[in-house]
Amino acid sequence: MQSMLRSLSCAVLLALAPVALSAQESAEHAPATPAAGPVDFITPHITDGSHLEIPWLNSHLAKEIELPKFAPVHIGSMEVDLSPTKHVVFMLAAALLVAVVLISAASTSRKQHEKDGRTKGFAGAMEAMALYLRNEVVLPNVGHHGEAFVPFALTLFFFILTCNLFGMIPYGSTATGNIAVTATLAIITAIVVEVAGIRANGLGYLNTLFYWNKELPIVVRVVMFFVMSPVEMVGKISKPFALTIRLFANMTAGHIVFLALVGLIFAFQSWALAGVPVLMATAISMLELFVSFLQAFIFTLLACVFIGQIREAHH
Repeated sequence: MQSMLRSLSCAVLLALAPVALSAQESAEHAPATPAAGPVDFITPHITDGSHLEIPWLNSHLAKEIELPKFAPVHIGSMEVDLSPTKHVVFMLAAALLVAVVLISAASTSRKQHEKDGRTKGFAGAMEAMALYLRNEVVLPNVGHHGEAFVPFALTLFFFILTCNLFGMIPYGSTATGNIAVTATLAIITAIVVEVAGIRANGLGYLNTLFYWNKELPIVVRVVMFFVMSPVEMVGKISKPFALTIRLFANMTAGHIVFLALVGLIFAFQSWALAGVPVLMATAISMLELFVSFLQAFIFTLLACVFIGQIREAHH
């Protein structure tokens, strides 16, 4: 009986041997499963993209929707993609929100002045902010006949502020954390500055490009012309560059620090230590809220200072 069982066992083993060998070879030649590495959740939140996140009832409480793609436009040999991106959508939303809020606040303020002689409520708060910027930022820095620059400065301030604050709401994005956006704002400001200088100084505008001090002796004047003219031109370039980097760096840094602190919760993998990163992230959020107002104010203030400097260059 034992010999029969032993013979049966040998037969089964011989029958299963090819299958076992095949499975072993498959296991040896199968590609190794990559180890799970760290997940980057910071970069997707601070960079631009072709999709939006919207609230959704699933495990992530969010859903990605793709934005439409347009055929590229060809300008000579250059190909320009005009498809909307996440930051473009939030910039359009910021522009629409600013227009609706300011126009409605102005209309309400006018009606309240006619009825009660004063403005109150939300319209009063918006009027107070606008008057502060006009009386304390624009007019003292721009100089004489500076009323024409008040609409530009107010638009600049409220648009940048709204873009900054959009990044602090759930599913939002900070368009001013994109260096292309801040560079465009700085270029627009630089154009306004230079046009203001041309209108105020006429031919004297050339003195802001080429240094020519008539009070110096002719020899020294020529030497200073070749030495200081490049400095004047570099100064014109450095102003929009400083506006670009300051706004971009401050808005990006705040989000990186906040997300890094939130990431400590997953790094510690402990509910007992989760409270510390939450408290630190809350403190950073309050600081970032202050920075959002501060950076909008500084950008507007520097724009007014640059306009005032070039308008008074002939003095």
